[in-house]
Amino acid sequence: MRRDKGMTLEEAGRITGLAASTLSKIENNMMSPTFDVVQKLVSGLNIDITYLFGQSRGTEASGRRSVTKDGDGRVMETQVYRHRLLATELVHKRILPFVTRIKARSLADFTEWSCHAGEEFFYVLSGEVCFNTEHYEPVVLGAGDSIYIDSGMRHACYSTSKEDAEAIWINTG
Repeated sequence: MRRDKGMTLEEAGRITGLAASTLSKIENNMMSPTFDVVQKLVSGLNIDITYLFGQSRGTEASGRRSVTKDGDGRVMETQVYRHRLLATELVHKRILPFVTRIKARSLADFTEWSCHAGEEFFYVLSGEVCFNTEHYEPVVLGAGDSIYIDSGMRHACYSTSKEDAEAIWINTG
């Protein structure tokens, strides 16, 4: 997409706030971007985030549906989370739904907290997590609990369970 817009790595780096070396690693599949990095890319390059995760580049239909079978979806793995993006064949979605396995066990596991445009809904499927936001005290959430936040507020969560916790995470753009 950068090349399609006729941009050098340095130009794309300036408008996204990312280092040219980081962009090069992402383009050459040497690095998987975090969700925050993806947000910087779509904002700087002025692209729809759902386009990056869609499999079909067809025209948008007036009636839409997407089925994601158990275990399907596009995986986006980081050191602290394993996201499985759902409804990936739809582009131009208003929400980005995914199932996340929370691998982190403390805030020390994070090099930085997430912070991006939009809102988020987080629903715990299994296990227990400690959800941290910059303006509020941490909250412990168990299976069946949920939280809705402004994504512009720095946030991070980690599993307090013996095993990785699992949650449904829905972001708006």
